[in-house]
Amino acid sequence: MARPRRLRKIVAPPRFKGYRPHGHQGLTGKPVELLYEEYEALKLADYDGLDHQAASQLMGVSRPTFARIYQSVRKKLALALVEARPLVAVYGNAWMDKSWFVCNSCKARYSVPEGVDGSCCALCGSSSVALIEP
Repeated sequence: MARPRRLRKIVAPPRFKGYRPHGHQGLTGKPVELLYEEYEALKLADYDGLDHQAASQLMGVSRPTFARIYQSVRKKLALALVEARPLVAVYGNAWMDKSWFVCNSCKARYSVPEGVDGSCCALCGSSSVALIEP
């Protein structure tokens, strides 16, 4: 029997929906799905420069679990680059430490402090916003 998957804590969702190869004639396969927790692992380890132990604590997972997530994201990035495949961000097995919103007008993703109304975009002021949910 398969073990239920634990949710991984992420601080913020990716600020993109996806990437496409530029200068490639036609697509060579279906998009590579980058899970939110994989994005968070890559950001913590490679962008923020944290070691696996510190990053795993921030995500609320064990160090070996973090290492597996990190290995998975690197494999997916290599696949997308080498095979010129699109990359798309998908929710995965994550939970966010705050409520996050996306503006349908300017596509900004943002959180608001506790007790503040999130019904208007923090950047453009549009009322066309949606809560990012799994």
